[in-house]
Amino acid sequence: MEPIRISGLRQNNLKNISLQIPKNKIVVFTGVSGSGKSSIVFDTIAAESQRQMNETYSAWVRGRLPKYEKPQVEMIENLNPSIIIDQSRLGGNARSTVGTISDMYSLLRLLYSRIGIPHVGPASFFSFNNPNGMCPTCSGIGKIMDLDITQMIEPDKSFDEGCFLLPAFKRDNYYWKVYRHPEYFRTDVPWKELNEAEQNFLLYGNPVKGGPRVEKKVEGVYNQFKRLVLMKGPDEQTDSTLKKISRFTYECQCPDCKGKRLNPAALSSRINGQSIYDMCQMEFSDLRKELDRIDDPRALSVVSQLKASLDRMIDIGLPYLFMNRESATLSGGEAQRLKLVRYMGSSLCGMIYIFDEPSTGMHPRDVHRMTRLLKSLRDKGNTVLVVEHDKDIISIADEVIDIGPLAGKNGGNVLFQGSYENLLVSGTRTGDALSHHIQVKQNVRKPKATLSIHDASIHNLKDVDVDIPLGILTVVTGVAGSGKSSLIRDVFAKQYEDQVVLIDQSAITATGRSTVCTFLGFFDEIRKVFASENNVDSGLFTFNGKGACPHCKGRGYITTELVFMDPVTTVCEYCNGTRYSDEALQYTYQGKTIVDVLAMSVEEALPFFADNRKISRMLDALMEVGLPYISLGQPLSTFSGGERQRVKLAQNIRKKGNIYVLDEPTTGLHPSDIVKVMEILEGIVDRGNTVIVIEHNTDVMKLADYIIDVGPDGGTKGGQIVFEGTPDKMIKEGTTITAEYLRKG
Repeated sequence: MEPIRISGLRQNNLKNISLQIPKNKIVVFTGVSGSGKSSIVFDTIAAESQRQMNETYSAWVRGRLPKYEKPQVEMIENLNPSIIIDQSRLGGNARSTVGTISDMYSLLRLLYSRIGIPHVGPASFFSFNNPNGMCPTCSGIGKIMDLDITQMIEPDKSFDEGCFLLPAFKRDNYYWKVYRHPEYFRTDVPWKELNEAEQNFLLYGNPVKGGPRVEKKVEGVYNQFKRLVLMKGPDEQTDSTLKKISRFTYECQCPDCKGKRLNPAALSSRINGQSIYDMCQMEFSDLRKELDRIDDPRALSVVSQLKASLDRMIDIGLPYLFMNRESATLSGGEAQRLKLVRYMGSSLCGMIYIFDEPSTGMHPRDVHRMTRLLKSLRDKGNTVLVVEHDKDIISIADEVIDIGPLAGKNGGNVLFQGSYENLLVSGTRTGDALSHHIQVKQNVRKPKATLSIHDASIHNLKDVDVDIPLGILTVVTGVAGSGKSSLIRDVFAKQYEDQVVLIDQSAITATGRSTVCTFLGFFDEIRKVFASENNVDSGLFTFNGKGACPHCKGRGYITTELVFMDPVTTVCEYCNGTRYSDEALQYTYQGKTIVDVLAMSVEEALPFFADNRKISRMLDALMEVGLPYISLGQPLSTFSGGERQRVKLAQNIRKKGNIYVLDEPTTGLHPSDIVKVMEILEGIVDRGNTVIVIEHNTDVMKLADYIIDVGPDGGTKGGQIVFEGTPDKMIKEGTTITAEYLRKG
């Protein structure tokens, strides 16, 4: 089998590298965050494979497919079609659930259309996305928007004083005049002193709620707002209107279907006493048992397909999920595993499967399940390429390719290619980190005080009582789905929100033009420095405004639309990709243009802006979180998961909140960087703060002052505190799943 041959690869920070990647093997790419491994796997192999596949389609189809830039490589040979399973969260709207995106709900609908009693209709009659099956009140979403009366009324004011805060009902406006009927309510009495009949007239058009209109034009403020605003979908509203009305509305459960999304006919059909909604609410492990009870011969083929899908879900470590779970609530790791399930039953072979840190969000107990799946894909005759930091995944590789030595400009070289055993003795940073065992912290801090959680019962939590220690570094752990995020993020962080700074896994919300300095807010100061030095308008130094290259409008590239072919994207020949106009580039600060400054790394910029406190303060924060190598103008879209986490930490590290909650901060981090991040967190605690880390990584647990373990398992089998104490105590006395793996680690 001819290997994938690459030569002269200069994509991003790669240093003109050449390499051969064997096929039908598990090949793991390692290296520190930002070293260039993703540039090889995703920006080169995946992008070129997808680009060449797209070229086989007609121009009409190509126009509707994603566009992939040709990578900067002299030669790439022997590529196969590729399937990419990355960490991007599953998109989708309020209608997207685990059941719909996995296609299991389609099978379940087919099952009910065949053997459900009473018989309702074909499968479409069980779909909440089809008018035949959806609840007519909420259109199959299970929730409705309602008017929050407390937000739209000032109770201390009378109608004449403008008690309604809705713009249309301001004093002397048209509707204010239409609704002013002294014969039905006292217009000069504060709202809170009006009797029920008077309030009902204003809200519902009749002294008795639900009665016919008393006055032709008086529909009732509530009824009118609902008809004109709430009955329209969000797509029918402008952004400005949605923003204006958001303060007066709230989301609530549909009063008719009670959140079940379906109409009464669909919900009436039963199999063994269970409605389709009941089955969609069952955890996969329980649903699997329920399907075993079905023996109707008409359903055997459908049931067997459903069981096969459920078995794959359980095997991949997601037994606690259920079909009604909204896809938007899934973590990056859960989304990645859900995508993988789509391909596990595939009969395709000769493919390249590409994984981006498949161990993300997985407890050590579940990682072996992932390794089993990777091996099964390889054994079917596929090539499996994995970007990974986890030791257990790296150890199963047929070949390891280590990229480095460092990140950014200091990376981009192939340091090692060979077996895992040889990597451990290679002397590379990765090899040293994987062969080194972190020792358990012995000199742990004592809590200064505690904050209590009582009777926490959200999601799967079972009336949990726990004291969260203050002034120390606490790790909250447990298997996936055990309830640790529910306890800390959904209960503790909200209960004490005035004291908590939450740094979670949510994506950095930014445009394609956003850079580190724009996101962290110090680009304005850089522009002011240039403006002051040259006595010109600061707007001249932004590529989103006056300073933009007039030809590419500040994008740095030109897209030429071709009628029957893909658009062609080229670097702007006027600004050479700098994004700036000639006028902007004629001004300098300390001999550097604005483009020169944006090309500086954080490490280089620190002495350059040493005299400017506003800029150097943010640069210090970036240095502190271990990002000295990133450039100030680097687009956020090019950052790895680990880098994005640390940018968010830099954004929050100076905040006044004295309790920092971090959700899996080691996501995307090289083993050698984990110690650095823990040193950063230690520094935050040393300054008198509290740090709470939700984490699966055993090295992080070893370096904690205190551990709270949630379990004993996931889903309905979790939701309890199963251990509290120091890492040393957990190793010696713990009987939980996590304790078992902490001893091994």
